[in-house]
Amino acid sequence: MAIITENIILCDHCGAECRTADITSSDKHFCCQGCKTVYDLLSDNNLCTYYSLEEHPGETITSDPDNNRFEYLNHPDIKNKLIEFSDDDFSVVTFFIPSIHCKSCIWLLENLHKLSKGVEHARVDFIRREVSITYHPEVLNLGELVKLLASIGYEPQINLDNIDKKERDRANRSLYLKLGVAGFAFGNIMLYSLPAYLSHEPLDPNFQFVFSILNIVLALPVLLFSSTDYLKSAGLALSQKRINMDVPISLGIIVLFSRSIYEIITGIGPGYMDSFTGLVFFLLIGKLFQKKTYDGLSFDRDYRSYFPLSVKIRKDNKEQTVPVSSLEIGDYMNLRNQELVPADSVLMSDSTLVDFSFVTGESTPIEKKKGDLIYAGGRIVGQAVEMIVSKEVSQGYLTRLWNNEIFHTESQDKDLSTITDDASVYFTLGVILTAVISGLYWMHISTAIAVSTFTSVLIIACPCALALAAPFTLGSAMNIYGRSGLFIKNTSIIERISRIRSIVFDKTGTLTQSNQSNVNWKGQELTEYELKIIGIILRNSTHPLSKGISGKMTSGEKHEPEHFEEHTGLGISGRIDGHTILAGSINWLLKNNIDVNPGDEKPRTEVHIAIDSHYKGYFVLGKSYREGLPQLFNHLRNNFELALLSGDNDAEKSNLVRFFRSDNQLHFNQSPEDKLTYIKNIQSNGNRVMMLGDGLNDAGALKKSDVGIAVSDDVGSFSPACDAILDANRILTLPTYLKFARSSMVIIFISYTISLLYNLIGLGFAVQGMISPLLSAVLMPVSSISIILFTTTATHLTAKKMGLSSWR
Repeated sequence: MAIITENIILCDHCGAECRTADITSSDKHFCCQGCKTVYDLLSDNNLCTYYSLEEHPGETITSDPDNNRFEYLNHPDIKNKLIEFSDDDFSVVTFFIPSIHCKSCIWLLENLHKLSKGVEHARVDFIRREVSITYHPEVLNLGELVKLLASIGYEPQINLDNIDKKERDRANRSLYLKLGVAGFAFGNIMLYSLPAYLSHEPLDPNFQFVFSILNIVLALPVLLFSSTDYLKSAGLALSQKRINMDVPISLGIIVLFSRSIYEIITGIGPGYMDSFTGLVFFLLIGKLFQKKTYDGLSFDRDYRSYFPLSVKIRKDNKEQTVPVSSLEIGDYMNLRNQELVPADSVLMSDSTLVDFSFVTGESTPIEKKKGDLIYAGGRIVGQAVEMIVSKEVSQGYLTRLWNNEIFHTESQDKDLSTITDDASVYFTLGVILTAVISGLYWMHISTAIAVSTFTSVLIIACPCALALAAPFTLGSAMNIYGRSGLFIKNTSIIERISRIRSIVFDKTGTLTQSNQSNVNWKGQELTEYELKIIGIILRNSTHPLSKGISGKMTSGEKHEPEHFEEHTGLGISGRIDGHTILAGSINWLLKNNIDVNPGDEKPRTEVHIAIDSHYKGYFVLGKSYREGLPQLFNHLRNNFELALLSGDNDAEKSNLVRFFRSDNQLHFNQSPEDKLTYIKNIQSNGNRVMMLGDGLNDAGALKKSDVGIAVSDDVGSFSPACDAILDANRILTLPTYLKFARSSMVIIFISYTISLLYNLIGLGFAVQGMISPLLSAVLMPVSSISIILFTTTATHLTAKKMGLSSWR
């Protein structure tokens, strides 16, 4: 039978159910004064397009029942790590806020000073989802500031991982600086070189000497600073007796600079410092493209990313908030519903339910009794409990699981060298051999011609165009992937994606929707009134099964039960309108002397119902699978080997077989180690494997896979260590992502062909002594520009043809 849904009033700001219809503004209803305040602020400033982005884009604005929830931020150890600057009058702090999503969010946050006199000003970085706030600490302390942000729906994301990382990655800043130095030198040297290029007669020696010295002065920082990444990389590769693409690039850089210095010092020419600085400038543009990633996403996580920043403990009969890092063995913790257990602990309360899906993948909460050991990573379900810490945070199960060496597979273990490094070995050896032979051939005729030919070959064959093909193609592809919902860690991942032959899926949160379940009723036909009173009772429970059912049975009536009691691990009892309702497990109803018909013996999640001691039947909760999965697997099945690894039981086996077509591909009750071992076994057969998962229980498999993709319903929030983060709403685009990766590699091969043809033609003239070093230096940036234009245009046109987001 269908479960009846009745009309209710939803908040026009956040979409929550309104308990009263009295809070209104401009014919709109709000669940609380906080939501109304935000709406009024936006309305007064003509920013209500905020609500056109989606139906209910706001966050629920509620008063904090725990007024001391953010008190831990005033702890000196934490405050000193978060605050970036502080003096007697002002303090500056920057927070990451994932819920920032439009210009109205920016306006609200940048007008915090209108909500509190303690805020001086705020500045939002929309790309990073960060807000930098300057405030008066004597008026508003750090905890109160965060409470203010939370009160308007923008609670910052703060955990042990980001608090211990004060120093942000400055690699991009260094790259921009190097690019700026190279660009400045390139532009100025071009100006100094114009008289020599445009004059029909030799310049006055004095002018030529001055220009040449200025060119050397400008070129030295480019050699000693801007080009150091290439020189160091080449030196490191040679010290390890291998060759990468930076070796011939560095060779071309050194030869071009040395030849220019030689000509300037001996007075035989002006040198080619413009081409030298131009070469480095174009190479750095390619590197910038290659490094361009989405800074707001974090791909590398350790166990601290999973932990809350603080926890409440009982000490000297007083409750106080302390940093998780300060927890000691023997501390009594008070954990509430949905809070994560930060350290291995012993349960002191009578009983509780613990959700270990975060660690094991098993979605059904497990009952724990007083005295049971509860491992870190479990999430409390139901009423608050007391626990005593048995191991320090750094020694707990979750930490040991993460730090286990089998979960730390380095990238080189994946045995995937980049395509440019593969080509560089043969290219470098061929160029050096050609240059030496050409030089020896012309040596018996003229030493000057021999040296000119030798250097011309090395300069014209400098693989700048070859080196730029992959970064610009893959950089453009990575940008397109990001705009289409797949956020990739770096460009080398695209090459790995193109080689994939096997795809392994996790179930919970990957194929299923995390917060939704299918609910079906088995038993006697329920009246509309019976459905209503069952929904009212279930809505008062904190158990996820009760929430899953009551969420499908919303009622417009605000009716409180006359009596309600929740029995952890068993079920609930309540009374409404004189009717007694029992809901829970079979054992719970049997304990209350209800004659229960358990139905069939299939393993599944059931909630049995009795009204006034009469058994009515049970709700069956099944997984809600993402829409379009049959089409997805139809596309993938013909080209890839597919498998499922689930930490859950096999209750959903019959539903999953229709996707995979064979139960031999389905593996249930898989521990994190089991998943990792399975990936290793696939790779031992020579297959390249992609893993899609969403939790810590998938972390080892994700890292070991050739490509590990974390599927997330919120790409701005937590994801385990991975190579890419996939917006869960775009999982059906997976076949197109795979096809686009292969097409990107084809574009690179075409670019290589064009570059090699250019080099072969140029070398043909150079070995005959028909091209001067000057002409070689001019042709080199021309070839680079042509490759940049071709790869960028071809990549975006290919993406457009496949239906992926491209140019905006």
